[in-house]
Amino acid sequence: MSDAVTVDAVAAGDHVCLTFSDPDERLDIVAEFVAEGLDRRHKVLCFTDSIAPQRLTEELTWRGIAAAGAVDGGQLDVTDGQRLWMPDGGATVAAIRDTLAREIERACDEGFAGLRVTADMWWATRPAPSGAKLRAFEAAAAGLCTDNRFTVICQYDRDGFDPVTLAFAAEAHPKTVAAAAYHDDAVLRICRQHRPAGVRIAGELDYTRLEPLQQALAEALRLDSDIHINLAGLQFVDVTAAAMIARTAQSLPAGRYMIVTCEAAVADTFALVGAAEADQLRMQPPR
Repeated sequence: MSDAVTVDAVAAGDHVCLTFSDPDERLDIVAEFVAEGLDRRHKVLCFTDSIAPQRLTEELTWRGIAAAGAVDGGQLDVTDGQRLWMPDGGATVAAIRDTLAREIERACDEGFAGLRVTADMWWATRPAPSGAKLRAFEAAAAGLCTDNRFTVICQYDRDGFDPVTLAFAAEAHPKTVAAAAYHDDAVLRICRQHRPAGVRIAGELDYTRLEPLQQALAEALRLDSDIHINLAGLQFVDVTAAAMIARTAQSLPAGRYMIVTCEAAVADTFALVGAAEADQLRMQPPR
């Protein structure tokens, strides 16, 4: 069984599995992993398959990472996954290990402290790749992670992979990474958001879930300067929960702001509780 950690607890040499259902939450975790790698003077390779390299670069930039500068400086490489999945010599453990090992040596020769890799595994949901190819990659990555110069997060979309493959992924990685959750059930998820820093809430939020909401807001008050409340995935909020969020904004001192991102129907509820009266509160639609 993998140990569950948050992304800020991922250490050099870790081989980590990220399984997700919310694409925005996945991108938040990946962005934080990339940002920490850049801060620690690692070279960062982002192998992407489910979204285009240009789109991923834009997502990193939106989340506060100077991606263009890092690319120009040779520290960040956002590239199509085919560069990794189709190495010279075929999709054997040895071939994939050799490809990754060359990237590690190249990063160190360029003066970086190590190599961080984010690997989007969506390619393996297509008919052409085989289960053997997936197992080969994970075996190669696991072998290289004994070298603390190499750290990798492998991303598995729960909506694209079958339960057997997801079980294999969990067993193949010593650690799994996820957002810190204050509440998570079939109706509502409240979790920590890293970039931009704050809280992400999805589902339906009402007065019965005020305790985890208060906990999430209190931690954001303690940790963050400006607080981003991401409600893009929220279908419903009642006036009691909306009022708690608005009151938290009103409690902020001058110079600190709460930025709430939500759809129009949720914004209407905030209007009902007088959110416009909070000078520190900013409302904006999802991108």
